[in-house]
Amino acid sequence: MPTAEVRLTRDAPTWLIYLQLGTFATFLYGLSAALPLLRQDQQLSNAVAGLHGTALAAGTILAGLALPALCRRYGRRAVTWGGLAGMNAGVVLVMLVPVLPATLLGYGLAGAFGSAALYASMAALSDHHGPAGPAAISEANGVAVAFGIAMSFLLSVVAGTVLGWRATLLLTPLLTVALALSMGRIWIPAEHRPGAASAAASGRPRPGWRFHLAGGVLFCCVALEFCFNLWAAALFAGNTGLSVAAAATGLTAFTAGMAVGRFTGGRLALRLPPDRLFVGALLLAGAGWLIFWLSSSPLLGYAGLAITGLGVALHFPLGLAALITHSGGRSDLASAVAPVCSGAAVAVGPLALGALADGFGTRYAFLLVPVFIGLAIGGVITARPRA
Repeated sequence: MPTAEVRLTRDAPTWLIYLQLGTFATFLYGLSAALPLLRQDQQLSNAVAGLHGTALAAGTILAGLALPALCRRYGRRAVTWGGLAGMNAGVVLVMLVPVLPATLLGYGLAGAFGSAALYASMAALSDHHGPAGPAAISEANGVAVAFGIAMSFLLSVVAGTVLGWRATLLLTPLLTVALALSMGRIWIPAEHRPGAASAAASGRPRPGWRFHLAGGVLFCCVALEFCFNLWAAALFAGNTGLSVAAAATGLTAFTAGMAVGRFTGGRLALRLPPDRLFVGALLLAGAGWLIFWLSSSPLLGYAGLAITGLGVALHFPLGLAALITHSGGRSDLASAVAPVCSGAAVAVGPLALGALADGFGTRYAFLLVPVFIGLAIGGVITARPRA
């Protein structure tokens, strides 16, 4: 089918998964924004507070390891809703029990169950839309970013009131309950029943080298995104002379660029070949990085971060779509490998940049970003199927 003829039909199951991803984003952005406040409440060092991010990454990897068996036994629908339920249990634990062992466990539980829900639903969405899968995944992630921005803003506002920041975390379980009551009966009609996916895949050959290369590309993309999430404010402050608190506002430009990029990227994915769009998005992120890295004025720094966000917006959706495409029809296998690659990237990427920053300074450490971009471009071009 020619790329220009691909159409994205946003039916009820599509909207359900979009909103499930939005609910997932309230947890991810909420607990991420809450980490500095949690560190202050518990009087933790930066290193100990950072263990919460490690718990998230570990939970993501565990979800990937368990996902194939869970989907075979229970089906994607049950895994998605069960994952959302377990995710909420972790969020409520962080909200109600303000001691370090409980918050670490809460972050880990939310990361594991939330990732299971995320990747099972993404595989279902991709299979449901076929050639329009990359566009649907991009739009779904755009909805998630919009929910996440709203959650971060709400938490920052409520944190200064008598309610305290923990009250904001209640939004995640409330949204989940509302979604279950209003759309809980909806799902993709043609999805295989539990056990059917493994039977259907049993006659298919194992994914080849392109599948593994796509996993490496996804690793690079997630690693560079989290390098910006965790370290861009420090470089922004060093380049411009702003305080770290003021430089942290630069992440708003980065996130806003991601939101715009994911919504517009969904339309582009219907018109352009995925590999060309992917390379273009990586090059755009590289251009934004260069502007940001060279800037000494806040205005240029904001512009560089916004442009980088525009490019980064498409990296994860297209990386996940490529992994599914190269899986040889084993989308459940792709949805299992994706969180392992992503969790490893979250754990390794920012840690490597931080170690380089300790030895050479944050500015030179950020040269790791174009390395990730170059490796990802090489992987996308190499894995591109021959005409």
